[in-house]
Amino acid sequence: MSTAKRERQRENRRLRLAADEAAAKQYATRRRVKLIGMAAVAVAAALAVLGFLQQRNNSESEPEPEPEPAAEPAAEPAAAVCPAVDGSSRRVIDFDGPQPMCIDPQARYVAIFDTSEGEMRFELTASDTPLTVNNFVTLARWGYYDGTLLFRTDPSIDIIQGGSPHTNDNRDPGPGYTIPDEPAFDLDPDTGNLTGPYRYQPGQLVMARSAGPNSASAQFFLTTGPNASRLDGQGTYVVFGQTDDAGLAVAQSIIGLHEPGGALGGAPSRDVTVHSVTIEET
Repeated sequence: MSTAKRERQRENRRLRLAADEAAAKQYATRRRVKLIGMAAVAVAAALAVLGFLQQRNNSESEPEPEPEPAAEPAAEPAAAVCPAVDGSSRRVIDFDGPQPMCIDPQARYVAIFDTSEGEMRFELTASDTPLTVNNFVTLARWGYYDGTLLFRTDPSIDIIQGGSPHTNDNRDPGPGYTIPDEPAFDLDPDTGNLTGPYRYQPGQLVMARSAGPNSASAQFFLTTGPNASRLDGQGTYVVFGQTDDAGLAVAQSIIGLHEPGGALGGAPSRDVTVHSVTIEET
C-alpha cells in the first residue's frame, strides 16, 4: 500500500473520530440543558405547592379578624311614653314634645335631691300644680337632672338655680319644649308684664322661666331665705314643692358657698353636683 493511501486512511479516521467526539459533546450539552430545564420546572412546581400549602395553613391557623363593632346609635328624642317609675329607664335629655301625663295628681310625691353637699327632700304639690309636678317627676325619672350642677347662687333674692344638663348654665336649650303656666297668668296693662299669684319663702322648689308666657321647661330654683320674697311682685314662678328643716339647712349651706360674679349674680365657690333626683310615690 502506498504511502499516500495510508495517509488518506489516517486522515479519514481522524475526521470520523473528531465528528464522533463533536456529536457526543453536542448530545451531552443538549442533555444538560434538558435536565436543567426539567429541574427548574420541578423547583418552580415545588415552590408553588409549598406556597399554596403555606397560605392554606396560615388561613387555617390565624383567626378571622372580628368585625368592627357597630357604632351605638345616637340617642334619639324620647317618644311620648312614660319612664319606669323606679328610674331604671335609659337616660334621656331631649324630647319630641311635652311629657304625657304620667302621675296621679291625687298621689303623694317626694323629690329627693342627692347632692354633693347633702340630701334635700321636697314634698311636691301634685294636686295643686299637676302639670308642673308631672313634668318634673317625669324628667327626673328619665334621669334628666342626674349629674347636673347647681350653677347659680344669688343671695340678693336667696335662690339657687339648676336643671341644665346640656350646658350647666342658664343658656341651656332645655328638653325641647315648654309647659303651660299653672294657672294662666294675667297681663298687667300698665307694664305689659305677666303677674301671678305665687309668693316666696325659704325652702321652696320653684320653676324658673323667661319673661314670656308658658316659658318654663326644666330649670328650677330653690329658695333659701327671706330675700326670695322680692320676687312676690312678679309671682309667676310656679311653686311646686317644699322641703323640711333638714333640706333647708343643706340649701342654706350651698348658698353659703356663694362667690359673686357674672350676669346672674354669682355661683358656688366649688361645683355642687346633683348626683340624682329620685321620686318617692305613695
